[in-house]
Formats: sequence, structure tokens, C-alpha cells
Amino acid sequence: MRRTVIIGDIHGCFDELLELLEKIDLRPDDLLVSVGDLVDRGPAPDEVVRLFRERPNSVAVMGNHERKHVRGIFSYAQEITRLQLGDRYAETVDWMRTLPYHFENDHVRVVHAAMVPGIPLDEQKEEILCGSTSGERELTALFPDGYWHDHYDDDKPVVFGHHVTGREPMIRDGRIFGLDTGACHGWNLTALCVPEFTIHSVEAHADHWSIVKRQWQLPVLKTKPWRDFTWPELAETIASFSRASNTATRSWLETVENWATDLQALFPDLVTEAHRVADELSTDELRHHPAARFLFQARNGRLVQASLARQCSTPRRTIDLAGALGLAVPDVPS
Repeated sequence: MRRTVIIGDIHGCFDELLELLEKIDLRPDDLLVSVGDLVDRGPAPDEVVRLFRERPNSVAVMGNHERKHVRGIFSYAQEITRLQLGDRYAETVDWMRTLPYHFENDHVRVVHAAMVPGIPLDEQKEEILCGSTSGERELTALFPDGYWHDHYDDDKPVVFGHHVTGREPMIRDGRIFGLDTGACHGWNLTALCVPEFTIHSVEAHADHWSIVKRQWQLPVLKTKPWRDFTWPELAETIASFSRASNTATRSWLETVENWATDLQALFPDLVTEAHRVADELSTDELRHHPAARFLFQARNGRLVQASLARQCSTPRRTIDLAGALGLAVPDVPS
């Protein structure tokens, strides 16, 4: 008999996924369904995505983590996944755009996070189905004294993920199945096999999210727009990451901090050089100079260190002005 095999939130835990599919003895004609959140937090999002893309008879429902990538909403987890996927990132996100927000067959309904009982799946809001922040707020308003599944009374079972239930899945009345058992946090990866409605789980090999956060901290930091931060933003970013970083990351952040300090220390020299150049050039030459705005301020006696600091409010502006005045300055550390 062809089965429908529904997997809880995988979050890039590819080795555990393979182990679970082997334990289930997944057959080629079985339909493999993910409740969503294939990516983020785990060590191997590319391998997980490729399995669902390349295996026939496979469906992945849109999770809130896929939706974040599709919508370009980046927190730390999405920044890491983008680096993990490398050159395949854009093409993978294009595939994510095609994911359905729900799945249903004769035996079961599958959503990532939730549904409003009594409303057909096709009429549900995407934000609620996938568990976006706005969808979660709306659910809280609709069901202030409990959970949406407290009110689910349809005969057809519903399966979902999103909210970690603990090491064991949440099963109620043989109709409500919560399958997110925290694989990326070192707990379990869980599957439900239908129509038998049997549960299968494997233990996670590690607390992957804790490990991945540490491993990718420095690569993620190096992708941040340090040149375009304002000086206060730059200082705040350095301070926030220095508190929870490893030795290599703290060392690199100290280098960035020194680079920023050296750039700001150039302000007096930039003022002096602008005055010197302004005195040597004609009015017409000033108009065509790449630093014309600053040079005219200098000629008119309005360029002082305080005004220059306000205008050179980012490293990039400072570097650009220094280059226009012929002063060599270091770029952000690599």
C-alpha cells in the first residue's frame, strides 16, 4: 500500500533525515511530505532541499523559514543559510517561491503552523498557515485562551509543525499531530506514516543550532555592510557581537574597531587637505573636482572638523572623500 510519510521540521538536519527515512523504510511509491522549515539552523540545508526537489513523489509545504527567504527577511539564521547555499542560494529561493501553503489528500491535512478551524484550506490566510509573525498575532487574537487546535473538530486529521512540542510529538484524539520535536536543537526528528498513523523518530546527533551559530558567526559578520553603517551603528554592532563571540571573532571585531577609529582620526587631516587643495585650484577646477562640495566649504571657511564629521557619517563616505583628496586609507578588514 502506498503511504504518505509526513516529516516534522527538518531545519537542515540531513543526516537525521536519512536515518529516519531508512528507519521508516521509505519506498519509491511512498509520498514524502514535509511540514515545512527544511532550512535554517542546521548544518546541511542544501542537501535537505535537494532531496525534496530531486526525489519523485515528494512535497514540501511552505514554512515560515522558507517564507523569510522568499520575502528577503533576514535574521541570523537566514544569513547563515545564504552562506551555506552559496551560488545555489538564488536558485533555491526561486524554488521556495513555488511551495504550496498546505497539502491535503484523502487521509490527512498538512499545514506548517496552524489553520483556523471551520475554514477550507484554500480560504485560509497564508500568514496563519505558515506561522509568520503577523499570522501568530492573529491566531492569538482569535484564540486568546488556548490554541487553534483546541477548536479543531473535523474528522480528517491535521498535521503541523512550527511549535516545538518537546522530544515527543503532540498527539490528540488521533486527529491532531504536532511533529516538530526539535531536531535542530538536539532532540528528535519525527515522522507520521499514513494511513496507519504510526509515529517514527530518530535522535538528533547534536544541538545543531548551537554549533552552527558559533561556526558561522565570523563568516556572517564579514558580510555585514561595515562601510555603510553609521559610526554609532558600527560601534553598536561590534559591541553586541563581542559579548557572545569566540576568540577568532573577537579578534576580528577588534581589527574592525581599530579600522573605524583610524578612519575617524583622519578627520583633522581631511580638513587640512581640503583647505590646501581649495587654495590651490581655480573656481572652475573646484567645480569639476570629485570633492567639490567640501572644497567650496573649505574656501568659504565653513569646513571644520565637526561639520565634516556630520557629512562623513559612514566609513564609505570618509574613504570616498579621502580618495578624492588623494589620501590612501585602508579598507575594511577581510
